Amino acid sequence: MNPKMSGKSLEEVHGSIDTEQPKSWWRKILAFLGPAYLVSVGYMDPGNWATDIAGGSQFGYSLLWVLLMSNIMALVLQSLCTRLGVVSGLDLAQASRKEYPKFVNFILYILAEIAIAACDLAEVVGMAIGLELLFGVPLLWGVSITVLDSFLLLFLINQGMRKMEAFIISLVALIGLCFFLELFFASPDMADVASGFVPEIENGRALYIAIGIIGATVMPHNLYLHSSLVQTRKIKPTKKGIKQALRFNFIDSAIALNFAFFVNAAILILAATVFYKNGIFEVAEIKDAHALLQPLLGTSLAPVLFALALIAAGQSSTLTGTLAGQIVMEGYLNLRIQPWVRRLLTRLVAILPAFITIYLFGENSTGELLVLSQVVLSLQLGFAIIPLIHFVSDQKLMKGFHIKWPLAVLSWLITLTVVGLNAKLVWDEIGNWLQSSENPVYIWIFVVPVAIGAALLTLFIILWPLLKNSFRSNNENMVPHITSAEIGKLAIPEAYNHIAVSVDFSVSDKKSIASALQIGGKEALYTLIHIVETPGAIIYGKEIKDLETYSDMKFLEDYREELERKGYQVAVQLGFGVPKKAIPKIIKSGNYELLVMGSHGHALFKDLIFGTTVDAVRHRVQIPVFIS
Repeated sequence: MNPKMSGKSLEEVHGSIDTEQPKSWWRKILAFLGPAYLVSVGYMDPGNWATDIAGGSQFGYSLLWVLLMSNIMALVLQSLCTRLGVVSGLDLAQASRKEYPKFVNFILYILAEIAIAACDLAEVVGMAIGLELLFGVPLLWGVSITVLDSFLLLFLINQGMRKMEAFIISLVALIGLCFFLELFFASPDMADVASGFVPEIENGRALYIAIGIIGATVMPHNLYLHSSLVQTRKIKPTKKGIKQALRFNFIDSAIALNFAFFVNAAILILAATVFYKNGIFEVAEIKDAHALLQPLLGTSLAPVLFALALIAAGQSSTLTGTLAGQIVMEGYLNLRIQPWVRRLLTRLVAILPAFITIYLFGENSTGELLVLSQVVLSLQLGFAIIPLIHFVSDQKLMKGFHIKWPLAVLSWLITLTVVGLNAKLVWDEIGNWLQSSENPVYIWIFVVPVAIGAALLTLFIILWPLLKNSFRSNNENMVPHITSAEIGKLAIPEAYNHIAVSVDFSVSDKKSIASALQIGGKEALYTLIHIVETPGAIIYGKEIKDLETYSDMKFLEDYREELERKGYQVAVQLGFGVPKKAIPKIIKSGNYELLVMGSHGHALFKDLIFGTTVDAVRHRVQIPVFIS
C-alpha cells in the first residue's frame, strides 16, 4: 500500500497525451476525443440492457422519454465533471476529500464503493450470460471466468491511454453495429416510437423501472471517472488553453453519450417491438430475450449479434469500472494498492452476490438482480452529484471558470429530480415492507435508521459548503500541512554524516553511489546495502549459506575497497528476503540520516505482485529518501 502520492489523478497516465502538437483543427479535436468514450461504455453495460429490456417488454415505447431525459442529464453532469478536472486539476473524489470532514468523506467513499460493486455485479452477470449464450458455458462457470479479465486492464493501461481508448472504442463500435442490424431486422413503427417521447408513468412498477433506467444511465462512478480521464490530456494552463479544452471535451461528451443513447434506445425499441407488440410482457431476463429473438425476427443471426454485443458491453464496462475504483480509493483515502489487487477485490465483491443469487434462486433470477443493481446505482447518485455542483460553482476553486446561474439552476433541477424520485421509491418500498412483513420491528430497527441516515447525509453535503466557515475558527489551518512561518523556522543540517546506499549490482548503482558521494562528500560515512532475494534467503534469512550470498558479499567488499582507495569511509550491510521489507528493517536498526536508492525496482511479474521497491521503502522509513 502507498498512503502518499503526488496528488495527480491516475498518476501513471496523467498528462500523457499532448494536445498542443496538432496544428489543424481536426487533429486537435482528435487529440481530445477518447475520455468520453470510456465513460460512455458505462451507459450501455449489461445493467442498462436489463432495465431497457424490462421497460420495453412491460411498457412498450412509453419509457423512451426517460432514456432521453437521462441522456440530457448525463450530458450536463459529465460536462460538469470535465470542467472540474480540467480547471481545478482535481477529480471528484479528490475535491470531496479537500472539502468535507474526514468522517463524512469516509461514508461517501463507502457509498461510492457500493456503487462500483453494484455496477461490477451487472458486468459480471452480463458477461457470464453472454458467454453462456454464445459458447454454452454454464452460468456459474461464466461468473468465475470473469475474474480473469482483471489482468486485461493492467495490460492495456501499460500500453498507454491511446491504445486503451482504441480498444474500448472498438468494442463500443461493435455494440452499435450489432444493434443497428437488430433494429433493421425488427423494423419498428416510427410513429409508435415517436409517441414514446411523451412523458408518462403508468404505475409504481413503471417508476421502479424508470429509476433503474436513470441509475443505469447516469452512473455515479462515471462522474468520478470522467473528472480524472480528462486530465490525461496535457493542455496549456492559460485561459485560452482551458477554454479550448472545455469546448473539445464537451464535443467529445456529446458524440459519445448520444451514441450511448442510440444503443439504449435501440435495446428498448427492440424489446418493445419484438416482445410488447407480440403480447409478451414479462421478459425481464436477458436470456429469455435472446431465446425469443430468432423465432420472432425469423433470423438466426439476431441472437448471435445479441450475445456478441452483450459480451462486448460487459468487457468494456468492466475495464472502466476498475479505473473508477482506483480513482475513488486514491481520491477519498489518498491510498493506493497494487492495481491487480484492487481489481481482484472489486471483482470478488461483485462475484459473491451473483454466485449466491444464482445458486440459491436459479439462473432465472439474474434479470431482477440486474435491475436491482441499477436501482442501487440510482440511490447513490445524489451523493456524487451534490458535491460536484458545489465544486463547479466555487469561483475560487474554478479560477473564474465556475458555472453561471442558468447551468447551476439546471444542475440543481436534475439533482432535485434524481433525489426526489429516489426518496419516493424508498418511501414506497419501506411502506410496502412494513405492510407485508410478519415482523415489521426488524424494518424499524435496520432499514428505517439507514434511510434517515441517508437523508441526513444528503442534507449535510448540501449545507456544509455554505455553512462550513461558521464551524471553523479564522486561525484554523484548513490544509493539513505546515505553514510558511514554520518553514522559516526549520533547522537545516549542515551535512549528512551517515548515508545508506541501496545497491543491486546493476548499472544503476553508478548513479546511486555517485549521487550519495556528491551529497556527503568525503566527510560522511557510507553504508552500502544489498538484499539477497533468493528463495532460500526469503525463507531462512541470515542463516542461509548459499553461493549467491557469498557472491553478493564479495561484490559489496569490492565496492568498498574501490571507494576506500578514493578516500571515502565505507561500510557494507547484507540483508535477506524481500527488499521492500528488508531495507526498511536495516534502516530502522541503524543511525542513518539519508537513504539513496536507484529509480528502479522489481520488473515484470514481480512488479505486479510486490510493486516497486522504491515506492514501498520510502513510506516505511522515517529518514529522507533520495531517488537517483
